[in-house]
Amino acid sequence: METYLVYVDAANNSNKFWSAKVEDNKVTVQWGRVGYNAQTKIHSFNSHQQANYKYHNLIAEKKAKGYQESQPQMDSSCSVADIRRALQLLNSLRSFVANHNFNSSYIQTLNDYLKIVPTPLGMQIDPYRVYQTVGDVDHQVQLLNSLLPSHAVVVGQNSEIQAVEVQTVSLKSISKNFWRNI
Repeated sequence: METYLVYVDAANNSNKFWSAKVEDNKVTVQWGRVGYNAQTKIHSFNSHQQANYKYHNLIAEKKAKGYQESQPQMDSSCSVADIRRALQLLNSLRSFVANHNFNSSYIQTLNDYLKIVPTPLGMQIDPYRVYQTVGDVDHQVQLLNSLLPSHAVVVGQNSEIQAVEVQTVSLKSISKNFWRNI
C-alpha cells in the first residue's frame, strides 16, 4: 500500500508533499517541498496489522490538515481523467494570464492544477509570477497533451481548436521541462 498526498497554497508559499507506504511491519513516511529532497522516517511495528493501522491514521491526520491525494511527480501513471482536468485548469489559467487578472480565482485555479500535477516552484513562490505569459501556459498544455494516448485537442490563441500530434512522455519529463526555455 502506498499513498501520495499534496498540500498546495501558493498564496502562502506552500507546495508540499507527503507519502507513506506499508511494507511488512514497517511504515515508511516521506515528506518535504515538491521538487526537493524528501525527509524520511520509518516506523517499525510488531505486526503488519499494527503498521497498517498506523498508515491509515497518518493518512487521516494529513487529510484533516488539508492534504489531498495526487500522483507522485515522478510517476508516469497519471490517469487520462486527471490529465484532462489539468488541461481544463490550464485553459482557465491562460485566460487569467492573458487578461493579467491574478485574483483569488486565479490562485484557486493554480492551487487546483498543482494538486493534480505536483510541480517544483522553488522555495519562495510568487503566485503572480508562476505564469508570466500565455506562452508559458501553452507550453504546459503541450506537455500535458503529450501524455494523452492519441491525438489531442488544444485550445490555442483566439480559442481556435487545433489537433496536435502527440507522443507519450512521463510526468518526470514534465517536471524537468516545466518552464519554457526563453
